[in-house]
Amino acid sequence: MTFSQLIFSFVSRHRRHYFLAAAMLFTVGTLTVWIPRRVGHLVDEMVAGRLTDTLILQQLGILLLMGVAIYFLRVGWRMQLFVASYQLGVHLRTELYKRLCLQGPDFFQQQRTGDLMALGTNDADAIELAAGEAMLAGFDGTLTLVMVLAMMFLGVDWRLALIALLPFPFMALAFKRITQQVHDASHEALTCFSQLNGQVQESLAGVRTVRALGLESRNASQFAVLAEQAADASLRAQRWEAGYEPAVGLALTTAGFLTLSLGGYLVWHAQMSIGSLTSFTMYLGQLIWPMFAAGWVLSLVERGRAAWRRLEPVLGLPLSIEDAGTITTPPHGSVQFSDVHFAYSEQAQAALQGVSLTLKQGTTVGLVGPTGSGKSTLIRLLLRQYAAQQGSINWGEHQLSDYRLENLRGHISWVAQEPFLFSASVAANIALGKPDATQVEIEQAAQLAAVHDDILRFPLGYDTPVGERGVTLSGGQRQRVAIARALLTNSPLLLLDDALSAVDTGTQTSILQHLRGARVGRSVLLVSHRLSAVADADNIVVLRHGKITEQGTHVSLLEQDGWYASQWRYQQLEAALDEL
Repeated sequence: MTFSQLIFSFVSRHRRHYFLAAAMLFTVGTLTVWIPRRVGHLVDEMVAGRLTDTLILQQLGILLLMGVAIYFLRVGWRMQLFVASYQLGVHLRTELYKRLCLQGPDFFQQQRTGDLMALGTNDADAIELAAGEAMLAGFDGTLTLVMVLAMMFLGVDWRLALIALLPFPFMALAFKRITQQVHDASHEALTCFSQLNGQVQESLAGVRTVRALGLESRNASQFAVLAEQAADASLRAQRWEAGYEPAVGLALTTAGFLTLSLGGYLVWHAQMSIGSLTSFTMYLGQLIWPMFAAGWVLSLVERGRAAWRRLEPVLGLPLSIEDAGTITTPPHGSVQFSDVHFAYSEQAQAALQGVSLTLKQGTTVGLVGPTGSGKSTLIRLLLRQYAAQQGSINWGEHQLSDYRLENLRGHISWVAQEPFLFSASVAANIALGKPDATQVEIEQAAQLAAVHDDILRFPLGYDTPVGERGVTLSGGQRQRVAIARALLTNSPLLLLDDALSAVDTGTQTSILQHLRGARVGRSVLLVSHRLSAVADADNIVVLRHGKITEQGTHVSLLEQDGWYASQWRYQQLEAALDEL
């Protein structure tokens, strides 16, 4: 969709507001161009001595009423138009947010958070202004121009009108040059702002790392460079926009000189009255607004066009995971991986190769293996963040792709190794997946996750704010709050992706015991580097280089004396040394 099509479709949907605004503007334009004619008539009547004091007061009263009417009509059409144009900003931001929520990890690996934030702020604002300010100024300026020119040609003197318009073709050429430069400079300014926004977002998100490595000065220098580039780009855009005013001023000054020269000649030779020349001069003054409006409209439109040029590709980008499923009933039954293959586009080696695995309903499967063996990839395929490139994944009688994404993910509880907590209270973070949860339910979930006692030691207990990304909590506390959040939703499938890595072995044991006691038909896929976490699992699967190399219970795997057995002995020795 082009920028013009976007604006036209929006105006069509809100045509009632735009029609009312146009009707009010037409009335304003009619009154505005009528005033100079009335003034010129009054001047001629006064020169002829045909006006009494009473008539003069009556005529001045009429002019005053017309001015008051123009004021209220201008307020009215602004309200009508801005009510509509603000809806475009809301629409664009909503569509952008929806699109981002549906995109998968591939998309976000290619995009910077700061760029996406800029699209929803500065770029959306620029498009909104083009639909509001530009539309209103364009319609108002065009209407005024047409009506003023009509009065100049038909109501006063066509000769004066022709000579007054001589400078304007040169002004149009100047406008064409300035408009192209404004478009390029505006696009550069928006891009620079995105880069600056990205730098700020990354610096704030990683402020602990920045401080720990003593990178404050380097980050400040990088910020200063980006800020200067953004300021320079914005200044270039403003400098070109400032070129509209001199072009208008020069054209109107030249038109005024030509008008007074010819008008004075016509009055001197009695071919025009002083009142008519006065009216024409006032009409010429009224051309100031349409000319300035033209520059302003072109500036806003080019800013909006540049913003849409950045926003439209993101809105139109295909979803990394197509949501074409139709099943909305809750999934149930065993989860079955059948000869699943998957490779990331940026990696030559496959992450998963011929993986076949069954997670029976109500059982726990432990997934272990060295770093980079494909454990987290298998979790992502279950969440449909990625799609298997070969083979199939079934939940019950249906493939994962047959379920609506919202339905599928709504019945899976996932706790990542680095869980995300929102800047809210502890209770609000636990109840995120179940907003209507009672305080008793929240506390029960916290007890199962072995974090209840820690929360009670906080200054405000469950009402304690955790800060952005849970910055006020330790790594283990964040993981346990996330586990409590997952347990509260009571989903039939629980995915723990190394979610116990930041807790000690004693707390880990307590959490796992609580999980076993509260499982009640829930299937659990437990990924862990710490083998003691999966020792009691119904089935343990060892992944190496994307392939299943070992599978069985803890006891049977120790008897096989493979990778699992050697890693178990190593971790047991390491734990014994830590105790010494």
